[in-house]
Parts: sequence; C-alpha cells; structure tokens
Amino acid sequence: MRPTGILLRRSTWKGPFFTAFPSLAQSLKSGAPIYTKSRACTVVPNFVGLKFMVHNGKDFLPVQIVEEMVGHKLGEFSPTRTKFSYRQTKNR
Repeated sequence: MRPTGILLRRSTWKGPFFTAFPSLAQSLKSGAPIYTKSRACTVVPNFVGLKFMVHNGKDFLPVQIVEEMVGHKLGEFSPTRTKFSYRQTKNR
C-alpha cells in the first residue's frame, strides 16, 4: 500500500524549500539563464519570467518559468529518463 500525497508533503510550518540564487537579480536584468543542480527547489512567484538550466544527471535542460509552475519543483520540468524502444536490427 502506498502512502497518500498528504503524507509526502513538507510541513506547513517549515514552508517551501528553495535555494538562494546569488545571480537572481542579475538574471532578471540581463535575461541570462541560471544554472542549477537543485532539482528539489520549489518555484516561488519571484522566479516567474526567469530561465533556469536544470541538471538532469547528464546535462542541463532549459526551463522557462511561467505562472502555472509556481509551487512545483524545478526537477519536475527536466526529465531524467529518455524514451527507449527495442529495434529489430542495428541497421534500421
């Protein structure tokens, strides 16, 4: 039996987890992307309009933050697994 989603949430008194990005103000002015490996960082309203390069374990994938992403984690928008399918032969 799997636990419900309520049990997996972070405590409300702790608040959302987010990382302090020192280049946040500079990125707002210049539009340069922010490179991060912090996939567990919660998207806060201050991030709307920014571009993040989120690490997926192999390389950095671009993520443009929009209003609907607020409250989600950065890692949700950079998939870590690729699609795999078997082929009949190598030459196809």
